[in-house]
Order: sequence, then structure tokens, then C-alpha cells
Amino acid sequence: MNIFESVSETSEKITDAGETYIKKSQEYYTLKVFQQLSASISLITKVLVIGGLLFIALFFLAFAMAMFIGESIGNVALGYAITAIGFLLITGVIYLNRHHINNKVVKSLSTKFFNS
Repeated sequence: MNIFESVSETSEKITDAGETYIKKSQEYYTLKVFQQLSASISLITKVLVIGGLLFIALFFLAFAMAMFIGESIGNVALGYAITAIGFLLITGVIYLNRHHINNKVVKSLSTKFFNS
């Protein structure tokens, strides 16, 4: 009988250890999801606020630049066209180098996601 009691005690200890492990794992993953979710929401919020303000500033700067170029060359419409062509060229360069941007984003997110 002593062997059966010993086996019973050992199995109870193992069951308790397993339950504790499962509870702690659940707590860990809950905290990990919260951390990742809060970091993502924070990043999106910052991008929207800063990006929105930067977009407004860029809009007015482009408008002023187009008017300045137009008045300098004596044709406001041509000033707007030159400004638009400038933006298209910048966009084209960024588009051609988009894989560099993707690599940097993946590297940045992977360090935050896998090392945190």
C-alpha cells in the first residue's frame, strides 16, 4: 500500500505543477499580447498624429513653393506643374527603393516582437 500512496502523492504533485505551469503560461501570454497590442496602438497613434500634421505642413509648403516658382518664372500654372513633377520624381525614387524600406520595417518590428 505504501507504494500506491507514494505514486498517488507524486501524481498529485505533478498535476499541481502542471496546473501552475498552465496558469503562469496563460498569464505570460496575456501580458505579451497586451504589450504587443499597446505598442502597436501607440505606434499607429503616433504615426497618425505626426503624419497628419506633417501632411498639412507639406501641403502648405508645396503650395507656397509652387506659387514662388510660378511667380519667379512668370507662369503660375507652370510653377504648379514643376512642383508636381518634383513630387512625382521623389515618389518614383522612393518606389524604386521600397525593398530597403520593407527590410528596415521588418528588422525593426522583429527585434521588438521577438526580443521583448
